[in-house]
Amino acid sequence: MATLRVTQIKSKVSEKQNQRDTLRSLGLKRIGQSVEREDTPQTRGYVRTVAHLVKVEEID
Repeated sequence: MATLRVTQIKSKVSEKQNQRDTLRSLGLKRIGQSVEREDTPQTRGYVRTVAHLVKVEEID
C-alpha cells in the first residue's frame, strides 16, 4: 500500500479552527515537521482541507 509523507510548510496561526484541528489529526504540530500516513481516502481528505499549509510526497 502506498504511503504519503505530509510536511507542514506554513503556520496555522491565522487559519480556521477546522484547519487547525485537521493538522492536529494528521499529527502535525509545527512548521517543518513531517509525518507518514497510509494513502487512504480519509487521509486524502485531510490533506485536501489543508493543502495550502502542507507539502505532500508519495513514498513507495
